[in-house]
Formats: sequence, C-alpha cells, structure tokens
Amino acid sequence: MYHGSNLKISKIDLNKTRPFKDFGRGFYLTEIHEQAEQMANRVVRLFGGEPFVSEFEVDSKKAENLNTISFDSPNNDWALFVTHNRDKAFTDYSDLLSNHDNKYDIVFGPVANDDIAYLFRTYTSGLMDLENLVKGLSYKKLSSHISFHTQRGIDLLKARGKNE
Repeated sequence: MYHGSNLKISKIDLNKTRPFKDFGRGFYLTEIHEQAEQMANRVVRLFGGEPFVSEFEVDSKKAENLNTISFDSPNNDWALFVTHNRDKAFTDYSDLLSNHDNKYDIVFGPVANDDIAYLFRTYTSGLMDLENLVKGLSYKKLSSHISFHTQRGIDLLKARGKNE
C-alpha cells in the first residue's frame, strides 16, 4: 500500500491528518503506486517540499473486530457518505452515512477526485439530484483508496522499505 505526500512518513499521527476528506479525517492509502505519486505531486504543488511515496504493509490478521465500511462503486450511499464527510457544516454525527466521528476504523472505496468535483458541487448546490449525480459518476473511471481513521486501524500498518 502507498501514501503520497511531501514528506517521508514512518510513524502515522492522526492528529496531523486533514478533516473533510472523502471518508473523513484519516490516513489514506492506495494499492496503485502511480496514484500515490500523483497525490505526492499534488501535495507538493499545494504545500511545497519534495514528493515522496511511503510504503506500508497491512496486517489483515489484526483486522478482526474493527468497524469497517466498504463501497464497491460510486453508488448513492457512497455519494452521500463523501458529501457528508466533505461538508464542514455537517453536525449530525449519528448519521450512518458519515465518518466525522470516526465510527469506522477503516473505509474502502472509490476516490472522489478532482475530475468529479464539479458533479459534487452541482449536487450540493441543489442543481442536480442524487440520482443524476450517481449516474454522472458512472461515466467516470475512478480509482480506489483505503483510509484508516482510528489508532486501532493505524495499528494494522507497518512502514516498509525506504520510509522506515
């Protein structure tokens, strides 16, 4: 698994992660090295520094008893989940379709990348309904990511290779 950033990461500190991301505040990984490289370059453009891809192994044997949610495709539930997690005014943490309160240790699903930001803005401004948002997303090729939101989730990760 790979994480793209502007610095080498060997110890994950959830307090340094940014809120209002697709699946909430957390540490995001991908199985696609090129996707992590692209994210590293994006972070460098925004914040400076040098691009770096950190590598991690996941100890899936320890994953039992963790609270996870998985989205196989950009469906209605995924779109609502991403919309709620990105919404800075969202306050109903009891809603099953958000992770502001980190009720999920790990979340799996498609990336709501910059290519689809326009669709989400159109939906959140009320100019498009949920059905048309999801229909519009079906024409986009989306990669996926896995996010870790609690220390229990982070404990499954072990830095490897050049970021140790």
